[in-house]
Amino acid sequence: MAENQMPHSPQDNTSQAAHGAEKLVELAKSMPLTDGGRRTSQMLSQALALDPRNHEAQIFQERLHQMFVPRWHFPMLADTARNNAYAKAIAAKVKPGDVVLDIGCGAGLTAMLAARAGAKHVYTCEQQPLIAEAATRVIADNGLSDRITVIPKWSHEIVIGEDMPEAADVVISEIVDTVLLGEGALATLTHAMGALAKPEARAIPERGTLVAQAVESDQLLDLWRPQRAEGFDLSAFHHFARVAQITPNDFAACNLRPLGPTTELFHFDFTRPSLKPARTTADLTCTEAGTLQAVLVSFEMELAPGIQVDNGLASDGHWGRTAYLLDQPAKAWPGLQFAVTAQHDSAQLSLSVHEDELRTKVADQAAVWMHPAWNLRPAPQADAALAADAAPIWGQTPPTGIEHQGPSFH
Repeated sequence: MAENQMPHSPQDNTSQAAHGAEKLVELAKSMPLTDGGRRTSQMLSQALALDPRNHEAQIFQERLHQMFVPRWHFPMLADTARNNAYAKAIAAKVKPGDVVLDIGCGAGLTAMLAARAGAKHVYTCEQQPLIAEAATRVIADNGLSDRITVIPKWSHEIVIGEDMPEAADVVISEIVDTVLLGEGALATLTHAMGALAKPEARAIPERGTLVAQAVESDQLLDLWRPQRAEGFDLSAFHHFARVAQITPNDFAACNLRPLGPTTELFHFDFTRPSLKPARTTADLTCTEAGTLQAVLVSFEMELAPGIQVDNGLASDGHWGRTAYLLDQPAKAWPGLQFAVTAQHDSAQLSLSVHEDELRTKVADQAAVWMHPAWNLRPAPQADAALAADAAPIWGQTPPTGIEHQGPSFH
């Protein structure tokens, strides 16, 4: 080093690193996201390697990850009941020598379960590049890179002979939402079972059922249809909230109470899926007294014989729930039946309660209880003892089994 050349101080190096990080952040901002955020993510990682405390890089990277890596991935991976059910189903259905197609790789868990079950090779597809890259690292970390191939494509773009050497013996997926249909499961599985699988291929899950159930929950209405705030009436705003998408945390807080059993709406065969729209009208039955405030729609999914997952009232898994709110809550009593009409177009579900008919039934039941006969009292008797004996016939409270057949009046 020349005598007149001073060495760089640590402070100078820090300043240069911070300046380099700022330049990378500015470059990342100008990058298009058409590659799923890959290049942008790489630049932000480089910026944070230079300056781990760069504010803009931290914020931009977090926004990028939230945009391209849905947050539900993390509670799903932490759902031990779901993971265990898939592990058991895959162990039961994947045989040594099978070629497996895993649709929706995520972190690679189900692909690794298939490899552990003895699959000859697992091809797992993931259309989001950031997720596909991370899954590739997870699979490598677990020593399974020679058994699992991550295909960074949408399953509809896979070509047998190019992306996979042969069709699959088993197709694994977990691409359902709270009512099975919202992530395009039927369209995806129709294509996969027809174009990417062998004629007698097995599927996990095998089938799914949508069911409906009458429920009561004051907390749910307080959350989705608050009547008043600071003394102001908010009811004219409530028509925007007909369908309540209930998060797991809200589900725990809302304490939904079943007023009757579940009733089947639709059944789906995932081994031979159909894209045909369907419509059904079903009667829901109440076996408990209370206030009918919503109809909960949930799913029951059979992964393999005897192995099921669901998001019903008794489940504590990561899935949310969907409840269809009544325009006007109605009194319910044991034996009440009311109709709902549900429709799907293979991708979306709608449900409507026949509320006009329900209100008529409630009014008719109220009329029965308001009839003068229920308020009769015996005529005054000369003999007080006779009056005392007679009075309980009409004056006593109806037995419990009768009391809950209709709404109470005050």
